[in-house]
Amino acid sequence: MKRTILFVVIALTCATGTTVAQWLHYPTPGVPRTADGKLNRTAPPPRLPDGRPDFSGIWLTAAKIPCSAEFSNFIECGSEIGGSPLALNIGAGVPGGLPYQPWAAALVRQRTADNSKDDPHARCLPDNPPRPYGLPHLTKVLHTPRLLAMLNEVSAMYRQIFIDGRPLPKDPNPSWNGYSTAAWDGDTLVVQTIGFRDGLWLDMAGSPMTDAAKMTERIRRPRFGRLEIQITIDDRKAYTRPWTVEMNQELWVDTELIDEVCLENEKSSQRMRGK
Repeated sequence: MKRTILFVVIALTCATGTTVAQWLHYPTPGVPRTADGKLNRTAPPPRLPDGRPDFSGIWLTAAKIPCSAEFSNFIECGSEIGGSPLALNIGAGVPGGLPYQPWAAALVRQRTADNSKDDPHARCLPDNPPRPYGLPHLTKVLHTPRLLAMLNEVSAMYRQIFIDGRPLPKDPNPSWNGYSTAAWDGDTLVVQTIGFRDGLWLDMAGSPMTDAAKMTERIRRPRFGRLEIQITIDDRKAYTRPWTVEMNQELWVDTELIDEVCLENEKSSQRMRGK
């Protein structure tokens, strides 16, 4: 957890010092406010024209972090904002840990012993889902009745979730983000994703995800300031059974995405060494 908090502090400290002109304090229109002008996080969620919850907004992993001056310009003290410990170990809250197949357990032990030097995230490759939900990078969600698009701040990555009734593709070309379709179950959007490329990482510990994986997300917005996301991974190549985690998100207002290009003057990966 300390390592995750450090990542967030570094990211926000850098943003505060170098991007003051990039709409970081421009008021977000149409959001409910308390008497002192802060976001009313407990207000009812907004709705799309078809009456479904609108997930639009700028979101960040919900995890409690200490209050400090670095965060005062972005979010009220005490909010659940920051990187998640699940970014380090996505199975941290799963009773008994993740149900690895023997080869996968051995691989995680090796990757951990190597200090995760081959982590695609550390090497500026795309952050495959569900990793963006746990990392300390903002994600902007654009939601229409037929499409939910996720724009990730880091390295200008994006993901499309189609809500237009199309089926999942057959024999898709493997990809970092997979292929996602969704349908509503009441006020919960149920997203099915397949077509991942082989050899993906689910966390910094190196928990694997293979090309056999199917990911199911159940996304809801119970109140204005929060997304609740339940994620189930069914990957029988790497795990003995499906498993489920929750990676909730908190809304950020009066700010905007900025350039965060991992490969720009990146030097760390050149110095990464295993044991």
